[in-house]
Amino acid sequence: MEYLTSHTQPSTHNPHTAVVEVQNLVYAYANQEPVLKDISFKLNAGDRVALMGATGSGKSTLLENLIGLKQPQTGKIWINGIPVEQKTLSQVRRHIGFSFQDANDQLFMPTILEDVTFGPRNYGVPPAVAIDQARQLLADFGLEAYTNRSAHELSGGQRRLAALASILALEPAILILDEPTNGLDPAWRRHLAQVLLNLPVQVMLIASHDLNWLGKVTQRALVLSGGRIPIDQEIQPLLQDGETLDRLGLPIGW
Repeated sequence: MEYLTSHTQPSTHNPHTAVVEVQNLVYAYANQEPVLKDISFKLNAGDRVALMGATGSGKSTLLENLIGLKQPQTGKIWINGIPVEQKTLSQVRRHIGFSFQDANDQLFMPTILEDVTFGPRNYGVPPAVAIDQARQLLADFGLEAYTNRSAHELSGGQRRLAALASILALEPAILILDEPTNGLDPAWRRHLAQVLLNLPVQVMLIASHDLNWLGKVTQRALVLSGGRIPIDQEIQPLLQDGETLDRLGLPIGW
């Protein structure tokens, strides 16, 4: 998939060399106890990371802090050396492809070809170039026959891949996915895994409850529990540790 060659390069003006770095992050919704308490971690080039945790543990909240949709009360985030702040959000978001839990949140044009070309054309890519790139992406994802259909005519799995194509058209260095297998049957989960394993992004961070699937597409696990990250380790040994997973509210195989 040679179409994806990121234009975004790490900053040379910042001492932080990780692709994603989070330091002492605290986030609380109004008038509530913090859902994230003193979160710190680094993601380096080549990392494919699972973000695991029971429902309500703050996974989506953490992802939304990473892309600046939410602002932490304290702590810092850097994306390729750029601090995530209100004034840098447009710059930061050029580095990140973010997929919401519901693919319909990202598909809003009359056809999926227009959905996939929307981002590049917004950034000034010539229409003919954007269309060629979009057709290649849709072909890679097995969606070439649906190019001129609306998202509503696609299955859940096809919508998920169309949304991913619209994100990858912007050539992000970092791919962040929130529950990407929601509503997908086993064949579509396998197809999505095959697509993701072939993407040449710098970093991939995937929040999911689908533990067996995560074991196939990631190498490292961050586990959110009690507002903190008590576990940061290789994913395969963790998936073999049924006692720890049970304690974290993540019983394997259920």
